[in-house]
Amino acid sequence: MKRIAALLLLASLSANVLAFEPFVVSDIRIDGLSRISAGTVYTYLPVNKGDRLTDEEAARAIRALYDTKFFSDVELSREGSILVIKVVERPSIAKLTLRGNKDIKEEDLRKGLKEIGLSEGETFDRLSLDRVQQELIRQYYNRGKYNVSVDPHVTRLDRNRVAIDIEIREGKAARIKQLNIVGNTAFTDKDIREDFESDTSNLMSWYSKDDQYSREKLSGDLEKLQSYYMDRGYADFGVDSTQVTIAPDKRAMYIAASIKEGEVYTVSDVHLLGELILPEDVLRKLVFVKKGDTFNRARVEATSDSIKSILANIGYAYAKVTPVPKLDKDKRTVDMTFFIEPGQRVYVRRVVFQGNTRTEDDVLRREMRQLEGTVYSQAAVDRSKIRLQRLGYFKKVDIDKQRVPGTQDAVDVTVKVEEQSAGSLMFGVGYSQYSGMILNASVSQNNFLGTGDSFSVGAEHSSYYSRVTASYYNPYLTDNNIGIGYSATYSKTDYGNTDFANYENSTKAFSTYLGIPISETDGLRVGLGLSSNKINTYQNITPQVLVDYQNAIGNRTVHTWTGTLGWNHDTRNGYWAPTRGGLLSASTEVALPGSTVQYWKFMGEANHYWPVGGGFVLYLDGQVGYGEAYGNQTYSRTFGDFVAGQPYDFPFWENFYSGGVRDVRGFQDNTLGPKVCIGSAGGGTPNANGTCYGGYYAQPIGGAFKVLGTAQVFIPLPFLKDINTARVSAFVDVGNAFRNYQSFDASDLRASAGIALQWQAPIGPLIINFAVPIRSDPMDRHYEERIQFTFGSNF
Repeated sequence: MKRIAALLLLASLSANVLAFEPFVVSDIRIDGLSRISAGTVYTYLPVNKGDRLTDEEAARAIRALYDTKFFSDVELSREGSILVIKVVERPSIAKLTLRGNKDIKEEDLRKGLKEIGLSEGETFDRLSLDRVQQELIRQYYNRGKYNVSVDPHVTRLDRNRVAIDIEIREGKAARIKQLNIVGNTAFTDKDIREDFESDTSNLMSWYSKDDQYSREKLSGDLEKLQSYYMDRGYADFGVDSTQVTIAPDKRAMYIAASIKEGEVYTVSDVHLLGELILPEDVLRKLVFVKKGDTFNRARVEATSDSIKSILANIGYAYAKVTPVPKLDKDKRTVDMTFFIEPGQRVYVRRVVFQGNTRTEDDVLRREMRQLEGTVYSQAAVDRSKIRLQRLGYFKKVDIDKQRVPGTQDAVDVTVKVEEQSAGSLMFGVGYSQYSGMILNASVSQNNFLGTGDSFSVGAEHSSYYSRVTASYYNPYLTDNNIGIGYSATYSKTDYGNTDFANYENSTKAFSTYLGIPISETDGLRVGLGLSSNKINTYQNITPQVLVDYQNAIGNRTVHTWTGTLGWNHDTRNGYWAPTRGGLLSASTEVALPGSTVQYWKFMGEANHYWPVGGGFVLYLDGQVGYGEAYGNQTYSRTFGDFVAGQPYDFPFWENFYSGGVRDVRGFQDNTLGPKVCIGSAGGGTPNANGTCYGGYYAQPIGGAFKVLGTAQVFIPLPFLKDINTARVSAFVDVGNAFRNYQSFDASDLRASAGIALQWQAPIGPLIINFAVPIRSDPMDRHYEERIQFTFGSNF
């Protein structure tokens, strides 16, 4: 066929060159142009004024113009010494329409068509359309749709244009009716097919579509089958043959694979050859295949990857480690050799950023640990990726390296990011029996004007509280990543006629703090703040213990100078949905001397994520809070249990509370822990059902000690493949608040279990919990809450 096509092309070219004696071209004229400029033609034409034109040169000129694919016909002639080129332009594609495609997204189809040269604005070539038709049919065949038909329709338009309409009738996918593995004796069909993507029809096939035949899926399944055996010692395993049969109606598939299991092999020896670069004893620590072990291909591949990784960390970015197994079939042993080719050590010429349309380059560059002009390090690149992901500005971060053209020892590093909303605009309207009508609004931006600075402004109002807050943080006050932040708050709370501790609290506060990095994973936070807190308690409405405390200290307005010191150790691999690593944090807040009440508070947290296989992620979290008064401050008067001359107790307005959507789920916010009755007449301890004299419910007042523990398993679901968008988990929460550390009793801990959904919804981050208390007390029943949620709105 190729020879025939060549002869036809030669005949065509010969026909388009009128026979003439060789002559010197004095000028060139082009006839037949409408859309294409003469200058464009001259660019491709290998003939210039003053050239001597022969039949061979004329044929070469015609070939060059045909190769542009701009023309359907080219003819050369002469008028005296003028070369005349007559052309017929191919039509341009004015419109390209796709209809009927469901299995393949239109954007993917258009991208593939453009690569072939079939897109709006391009020159139309009938041969390209034929190739497109065959390629689309092939793609649908690979998806098991053998009844597919692809019918292109071309409509001629004015001004030498065409409209192309590609009509696709996908048809039904062929279903797998039989899938047989022949030759397995060591393992059952169920064992070896456990991870297959292909299967015969079952109860879940309507959703998983595992019974739809696909050539790619079958190839992947056979590769998994080989890995299954070779990871268990069968080093000479092989697939002898694969037979796929389709029914006459093209709706049913029958698959049979014949395998040869072979024998189990053990490792007789392990060698490291080639240019080792590092001492052999160092590399040996990275070898996961040991003499006497059963052969395991996964460990062989892990060894190759680990050696390549350590070499990549010291500049050998293109190192090759080739495992060479030598099988002794008589002894059933494998002699393993890892041949190391480090290649040339490379340096980074430039670091280039792509996709950051809102975020300034400097914001990304300051997170990079791979620097320009230094030796390439894969560890530095990986660390840079984690730091960028943890910013929370990007949905996706990819880092690639490319050799600098013409060199062997230099690469350019390209950082490709996909930005996501780093801010939120929240408007909320709600109602509850405790808060009445709730109105809230907030604006926050973690990447203000692309600078990496963050700010937030928020306001909230309900029947018993109002709050306005504003904060700003610059993470790079200095080049060495020392950040500075400011926060201002005004709030007014009146708990009168609620089930919570009834008192009025009006607070104005301002604070500033520094963020100081210690290492890649550790940082300090040092802060100083000032607050003025006006507290009003009411007889017979406020729990008597709170009234007595305020009367005993003799102040209604509390002024506080606050110093804070915090530390955190963060190894998480992501911002929104980490899958490994964890966070350790500890912070202390001290009401400094000169404050109305001197006290200190400690908050600590430890959590960690572990991938446990199959897409499951285990998350464990523990928190503790503790507070005490300090110094020589004593009560000025005696009220209730507070005796003049005795040291101050921890102030009730700083108490820790437990329960809620981010605490022990299944209970309302801040309702677990110590509860007391109100008023002097009905004051005291509530009864076993949590009620007081007159039928009132006891009010939560919090405590100076709190513990919380959470065990959570994130569950992979087929319809939630992108964990950065949404993920579901099952959890167990345990915790409570106590009057003080001495009051702690494990039997008083509350617990709940349930499921949770975290979703980066269009309206903003959304958390929905369904929780059931599994360990509670009759005193808590009034505050149980099965469904809890919180959300915002992105902008």
